[in-house]
Order: sequence, then structure tokens, then C-alpha cells
Amino acid sequence: MQFSDHPSAADGESNKPSRKKPIFPVQEPLRNYLKHHGREVRQPVSYRDLLQHITYSVPLRDKHGQDSLWETALYDMRHWDFIREGLVQMYAILKTEGDLSYTKHLDVARIDFCSFANSNPFRIRIVNKFNDNYDHYYIKQADASRIYGLELEHLLSPNRITFFTHHSTLVEEHIPGIPGDLFIKNFIDDPLTNKIRLSKEFVKFNERCFVRLLGDMRAYNFVVDITPDIEDYQYRIRAIDFDQQSYEGRKNLYIPQFFKENNAFVGLALKYLNKESIEQYQTEERTMMAFRVASSRFRLMELLNIMAKDQLISSPEKLLQLKTELSEHFRNPAFLKCRSMGQVVKRQLKQTLQKNLALIQKNLSKFED
Repeated sequence: MQFSDHPSAADGESNKPSRKKPIFPVQEPLRNYLKHHGREVRQPVSYRDLLQHITYSVPLRDKHGQDSLWETALYDMRHWDFIREGLVQMYAILKTEGDLSYTKHLDVARIDFCSFANSNPFRIRIVNKFNDNYDHYYIKQADASRIYGLELEHLLSPNRITFFTHHSTLVEEHIPGIPGDLFIKNFIDDPLTNKIRLSKEFVKFNERCFVRLLGDMRAYNFVVDITPDIEDYQYRIRAIDFDQQSYEGRKNLYIPQFFKENNAFVGLALKYLNKESIEQYQTEERTMMAFRVASSRFRLMELLNIMAKDQLISSPEKLLQLKTELSEHFRNPAFLKCRSMGQVVKRQLKQTLQKNLALIQKNLSKFED
């Protein structure tokens, strides 16, 4: 995929994902996978507990007084002690594998609810009572698409993801960084921003999403993590929304460069990178993904085999559209044989990483000889 393919305004409505993706159930094979790999952990509070016991909520505004699209949930004292204690314990499970000896100085500062997002998440703010330092984590409805997306991110990206499930509840760690839309607004034109390094990272992120078919990476669905380096800054773009893992039918919805919300990042890449540099960074990212495939091949294949048999993570119409568009894009009729979105993901990984995997195997054989 070349950045020169970028349309002038992301052709409007056709590049908008579905307004509301349904929540897909976690089937038994996926549940067994989660148990086997330590992702299914008994939790003291469920998503349903938080939702059912809300007394009322008030809109949450940011520090500038603007609507944040979140609401602060308030609970009756009859339920609060149970919920508060359970949420502190869940934080301990997430951060210290359930060591409760550190929880005596922790408290729940706030519970926020968002009805705007697909998974209607709760955001839990945990505060240290000794120094007022705080952290967040999220409680959501367990959605098969999102779980597949989280696992693929854990296995194929440079990032590791901590999350747990328990029946219909999904608990996720907070992914730190500046939301992409706020980065565009407040930082992208800052003189201190290294636009070349930022452009390089967006090219890599763009490639990563397309290879593993993670959709809807509009600016507010990823964050920019900034790390001071020896003489400048390094950037890492991280996805924070995994609901659209191989769900949509339109190929371009899996390529961040085609969203108008990301035009500022695409503009930087076209301005500061030439064709050869872009191809170099794309190859670098595919090579790193191939190394990750090689190192986690048994777990990845187990996940993909389960995913390939899961017929409930998209619709037949979307499956037909996506495999047809990918077949035309790569000029490879093998995509047309896919019978599920999981099979499309397997074929996509083989299509995009096969050359890099072959080179890795070739280099390894030199040492073995």
C-alpha cells in the first residue's frame, strides 16, 4: 500500500465504519484459549454489577469545560462498599496478580461511563491515598472481536497488552499516550515535534494495522506515546480501540491513511518522506512482525485456528466484500476461498509476511549449517 494512493478527502461516507458494531459472544473454543493462557480470571465485580446499580450520572467535562463524552456514575451507599472493594481488588489482579497487600492505601476516586463507544466502557480511576497519584483501567462487555484484536495486538505489535476476561466481563489496562486527535490539535505543529520521526511511526502504524486487519483507526482511536531520546524524541502510535478487528467489509477501513481524521499525519508523511523511505519503513515493520510471528507461532496459530472457525464475528456480506477487495488488491484469488473473517486474517498474514518469514528462515539456516 503506497501513500500516493491516498485520496484527497477520504471520499466521505464510504470510508466511515459501521455506526454501531454489535457485541459478539465469546464462543467456547475462545474461552478455553483464554483459560489456557491465563486470560480468564475470576473477578469480584462484573460489568453487569456496575451497570445495574448506577443511581444516576452527571456529565464529565475536561479541564477546559468541554463535554468529554463520559459521565461520572454514582452509586447508592448500599452497593458502594461492595463495588469499591471489588474494584480495588480488580486493580490488584491487573497489576500485581492479585497481591492484596498493596491495596490498603488504594481507593476508587471515580467511575466514569461512556455510552458513546461500542463496548459502553467503564473507566475506573484508582488513587493512592498517601500521595494522590492515580491510574486508570477499564471494564467492558466481553466482545469476541475485541478479544481477538487485543490478542493479535499482544502477539504481533511491539506492545504488550494486559487484559482479563470473566464470563461477560472484560478488564483492560489503560494505554497511556496523547489521543491522536488531541495530538493533531495541540502538538503536531509544535516546534519541538520531530516531524520526520513522527511520519516514520505513522507509516509503520499504517502498515501494522493493514497487515493484521485492525479497522477504524481514526485519530481518536489511537494514542501517540512520546519518549525523550538522546538528542530528540521518539514516537510510538498505539491503538486503543480493538472493536473493529476484521469486522468491516471495505478494505480501506483497515488502512489508517484513508481516514480524513488522519489527514494531518498523512500530510506529514508525504511532505517529509520520499517513496524509498516509506517503502523502507514498511519493510522494517513487516520484518519485525515476521519475527514476532516466528517467536509466537504456536500461540498465534492456536488463536487463528479458533478465529477461523468463528462465524459470529462479522456478517456474510462484509466477509464477501473484504475477501473480494483483498483478492483484487493483491491479485490473488486465494482470498476468495476464505469462509470466515479468521481465515481472511490468516491469508492476509501469509500474503503480507511470507517473503519476510522466508528471509528469516533462510538466515537461521545459515547458522544451523
